[in-house]
Amino acid sequence: MTKLLLGDCAVRMKELESESVDLVVTSPPYDSIRNYNGYKFDFETIGNELFRLLKKGGIIVWVVKDSINKGNRSLTSFKQALFFQSIGLIVYDIIIYEKASATLPHPRRYRDAHEFMFIFSKGRPKTVNLLSDRKNRWGGTTNWGQKTVRETDGKLTKRKSQIVKEYGVRYNIWRYNTGKRHSASDDLAFKHPAIFPEKLAEDHILSWSNPDDLVLDPMMGSGTTGKTAVKNGRNFIGIEISEEYLKIAEERINKVKSST
Repeated sequence: MTKLLLGDCAVRMKELESESVDLVVTSPPYDSIRNYNGYKFDFETIGNELFRLLKKGGIIVWVVKDSINKGNRSLTSFKQALFFQSIGLIVYDIIIYEKASATLPHPRRYRDAHEFMFIFSKGRPKTVNLLSDRKNRWGGTTNWGQKTVRETDGKLTKRKSQIVKEYGVRYNIWRYNTGKRHSASDDLAFKHPAIFPEKLAEDHILSWSNPDDLVLDPMMGSGTTGKTAVKNGRNFIGIEISEEYLKIAEERINKVKSST
């Protein structure tokens, strides 16, 4: 099932059934950093609606960045995170999205090469498929570790040896190439002013959902979340206030559907 809705997500989400969504992967407007056809968004209404729509154990991936005004960071990202926490969501993790291509240099500041990816959960996450793609230096060898480990009561317990896996669970700093030929596999996506990499969306979809789960992107933009959700066998609902961007998303998603 794939459904694309045109309109203000703060309004259109009210049409959706409570506790029907397994995963949200989205990126809100970043302060005044980008111009999204002049549209603004009602953050608190959106946050409350996302909480209502999320199943117990469901996850919201909130990709966000702060603006800098007169040398002062807005900290909007953390204000939003604290709001989500205040309405009952767990801040399950904070993953750093590191861009291989940093912004232009600043004469008095370290080059900016990251964004935040807040992982909010409605209670204990029901789906956690940790990505194990970090190559272990000692993969395939026997890890003897400590021969003994001291327990909380002070007693020593022997630890068994084990074979080190070739690949371990990745760290919570995720690095992606960005820009043309990197962020998206099609040129249509770049008609939107601010896209995140398809691989980023896919990694979250694989981490926090299973096939046939329902993924929502309430600020769909060019449809990157939808494209990767459909590609990986998930159901998808996307909402976009701009008719121009919705048409781009629809075309990108339909191309994936016709090839699967």
